[in-house]
Amino acid sequence: MSETAAKLVLQRGAESAIASAEVSIGQIFLEFLIIGATSFGGVVPYLRGSLVTKRHWVDDKEFVEMLSISQSLPGLNATNMAILVGDKLRGALGSIAAIIGICLPGGVLMYVVGMFYRIHGDHDFVTAALKGVAAAAVGLILFTVVGLSKKSLAGKFDFVFMALTVISVNRLHLSVPRTLVAVGLLAILFHRPRKKQKESATL
Repeated sequence: MSETAAKLVLQRGAESAIASAEVSIGQIFLEFLIIGATSFGGVVPYLRGSLVTKRHWVDDKEFVEMLSISQSLPGLNATNMAILVGDKLRGALGSIAAIIGICLPGGVLMYVVGMFYRIHGDHDFVTAALKGVAAAAVGLILFTVVGLSKKSLAGKFDFVFMALTVISVNRLHLSVPRTLVAVGLLAILFHRPRKKQKESATL
């Protein structure tokens, strides 16, 4: 890593630490309330845009790690992420504020939309609108994946691990937990500290 890149990482880490130290329970609730009310078509791009880019509560490395944990555990990624970020910022109360904030607008909106869909769901304009939203959601997720991959995929073998995951789930139809455990173990073995690295660190 170059000196400029190292300074940038340290600067972002310092900004994240300062921002997380000053955040209140009310700010956590309000931010996740906004995310829950505006995250149309997929919550991950909005989480990254709000928590990493806008608020600097976490950096890209922490975001990827939390997202990996959220995807590895049962439940929705959004609620899992809210719990992890809330706990990082303000402990148990932060987790409670975050999960209530992110779930409240979606629950209310889905109740209203469910009533509307039951009455008007068979209309052509509703079907066309849903197809357009689905296409936009794929684009948002792809945009986030590309942005995170620049931060997370450091070496050539990281792309191999990514390809193994996609092939295992999409083509071989293996379960997600089994795939994550298997590929995760391979990644741990590959990225484990080597003897030369340990020796150089001690010198």
